[in-house]
Amino acid sequence: MLLPTKGVSPERALMTVGSEILEELRDPMSISTLWERFSARDRSSSKRGKITFDWFSLALAALYAMRLVDTSEGGYIRRAHVS
Repeated sequence: MLLPTKGVSPERALMTVGSEILEELRDPMSISTLWERFSARDRSSSKRGKITFDWFSLALAALYAMRLVDTSEGGYIRRAHVS
């Protein structure tokens, strides 16, 4: 699931989806705004099938577990500060 397997294509692997989320996450934003931007980008891509919100949230949870994203004081999601 995190990495491509026989059942999960490279385009749908959570690591790939997570990297695309990080590309969209330049400034802190709400989850709904991030989802809207990601899904608009996803619609323009014909390489893979549609990514659902549950798959998006799994990728976001993986990023959080890897400490690549966190939340700001206002409750927005942002890239984590790397020290």
